[in-house]
Amino acid sequence: MIRAAVPADCAGIATIWNPIIRDTAVTFTTAEKTPEGLAATLEEKAAAGHPFLVAVEEELLGFATYGAFRNGPGYARTMEHTIILAPAARGRGVGRTLMAAIEAHAEARGVHSLWAGVSAENPAGRAFHAALGYAEIAVLPEVGWKFGRWMDLVLMQKILC
Repeated sequence: MIRAAVPADCAGIATIWNPIIRDTAVTFTTAEKTPEGLAATLEEKAAAGHPFLVAVEEELLGFATYGAFRNGPGYARTMEHTIILAPAARGRGVGRTLMAAIEAHAEARGVHSLWAGVSAENPAGRAFHAALGYAEIAVLPEVGWKFGRWMDLVLMQKILC
């Protein structure tokens, strides 16, 4: 089931997200998430009209959200998304279901363009987005720093409407 995240989900979201932050190059951030910080994020997203959706069966399987690509009124119809899955959810269609929900929400609100910033060291993430119709638009060389090395960021775009 896909539903809006609630504060009670924040510990589970952190449990899924933090190993990816700590142990992989999927994200360039090194700051782990806390339930309190995530609860504030849920409030900020709600205030901005942006969803924070979770996939749940008996347990939390993953989440997806989107927000401003850049600030300013000229970018109001361009958003960037985040999707993270628990290892047990991968390859089961959970990611596709979350992305369909995020894209439908965005399109219903007049979002024209949805972007993904994917680490070049994440070929599975690039393939996932390509399978959903996202085109690789640019590679930003050496913009991320993690694990003592520079990493490239791949920008992928899907036109929604």
